[in-house]
Amino acid sequence: MSSDALLLLETVHFSAEKHRNQRRKDADETPYINHPIGTSSTAVTSGVARILSHEGGITDVEVLQAALLHDTVEDTDTTHAELENKFGSTVAHIVQEVTDDKSLPKQERKRLQVEHAAHCSRQAKLVKLADKLYNLRDLNRCTPVGWTAARVQEYFDWSSEVVKGLRGTSSVLEEKLDELFTHRRVSTT
Repeated sequence: MSSDALLLLETVHFSAEKHRNQRRKDADETPYINHPIGTSSTAVTSGVARILSHEGGITDVEVLQAALLHDTVEDTDTTHAELENKFGSTVAHIVQEVTDDKSLPKQERKRLQVEHAAHCSRQAKLVKLADKLYNLRDLNRCTPVGWTAARVQEYFDWSSEVVKGLRGTSSVLEEKLDELFTHRRVSTT
């Protein structure tokens, strides 16, 4: 087995352990690990890493590792230092770039995502594009418990603002996002 394959398997294992008790906010309470990995058999709900590899053509192992780990610091007890020790500084840095500071109010976190998007590394932008693509597809698949149609639309509108700062990174992923925005009548300029 190649060293890249071993690295990816170790990363999947780590992410699965960290997210093992978490669920998505849909009515089915889908296991959260489906989000970074992509264990569904349909392209509509492929996970972030699978979107990058299968749809975006990304083979950079560090980007794929960061995609698998992108929510661990934000949503689990994982620390930046832990990721750096286990997966190296590049992977840890990519994850850090896409991690929201949960100590800030939600609206401030959302504002900062828009503000910081254009200044991320290309690797972080790829993870961010795939994450947005997954989340928007998931919203089209099913509405999270407690969300109104207006809240879903607000998420699409806000995501479009974030994606504006990520443009020029992956025409394939950006086109797929644009299709979703067009369907929702969201401005992409």
